[in-house]
Amino acid sequence: MRRNDREVTDLDGIVEILSRADTIRLGLHDEPYPYVVPLSFGYEVVAGRVVVFFHGACEGLKHELIAGNPYVCVEAGIFYRFAEVPGSVTTEYESVIGFGRAELVRDGEARRGMGLLLRHCGFEGFVYDPKGLDRVAVYRIVLDRVSGKRRFVG
Repeated sequence: MRRNDREVTDLDGIVEILSRADTIRLGLHDEPYPYVVPLSFGYEVVAGRVVVFFHGACEGLKHELIAGNPYVCVEAGIFYRFAEVPGSVTTEYESVIGFGRAELVRDGEARRGMGLLLRHCGFEGFVYDPKGLDRVAVYRIVLDRVSGKRRFVG
């Protein structure tokens, strides 16, 4: 990271940023361009590693790209405001970026992932039709590398 004075290195700080982010952007391999899609998400920390869950249709471009190459990039950012500094304008923000492998999960792990997603989206305890899990694909990404960054003026 070029500006290590803005780096968030501790896991608690990274998780705290994720707790306030409402969307992740998932970067996938496509040709000739990368494909990035915004998603709702849930997360947890397991054995010192961030684990992200998301869901989507059982078919379509996102599903096809993951099947072809499951190595992905995940970004979450929180924009606060533009701010004037001497001679310039900058942004106040916090962000997390991580890399891992997207894996389709089923049954109990899919239910757990949906529970984490619903909790993060403000619907903890929401009772959904369990047959609905037959119509969606739930993915888990264990982040192999993750870092955070923030900037606040003054």
